[in-house]
Amino acid sequence: MKKNKIKRTFTEQALKRTTMSEISEIDKLDKQILALLIADGKTPYTDIAKQLFVSSGTIHVRMKKMEQLGIVKGSSIQIDYQKMGYDIMAFLGIYLDKSSLYDEVAEQLKQIPEVVEANYTTGLYSIFVKIVCKDTNHLRLVLHDKIQKISGIQRTETFISLEQSFSRPVVF
Repeated sequence: MKKNKIKRTFTEQALKRTTMSEISEIDKLDKQILALLIADGKTPYTDIAKQLFVSSGTIHVRMKKMEQLGIVKGSSIQIDYQKMGYDIMAFLGIYLDKSSLYDEVAEQLKQIPEVVEANYTTGLYSIFVKIVCKDTNHLRLVLHDKIQKISGIQRTETFISLEQSFSRPVVF
């Protein structure tokens, strides 16, 4: 069992070291596959193959290669938070006592379900997070009772989103 863990860790580290030459192996067909899956992640590989005039086996092989290179990381669905009762989307700029506390603070933020994104940034804030809440009272509770109690956070600034105009991936 220990040997398996060592092998898996080595493989994960090797994948993280994807070189530019390996990424340059991504060609036009790979980008077309990605574009179709970005548009609709539930598209069957057979349908993609028909649209791109290749075999479904080719799509499987290409996807496996992009997964092994770390270009494709799992799959996900998009949620309409408002339809789930979460009417507030806010962004929070977090000032840290010391930038060296980033890893510890990020781990604490991961434990808060309402925090859906966190980014280590340059500029005014050390961390910029995206939060979804049911209402302003819920947001106040998340800020006061969860986020601002994390050791290492000096202060925060909150920006409530009035409307998300669009959200999109990079088009290939």
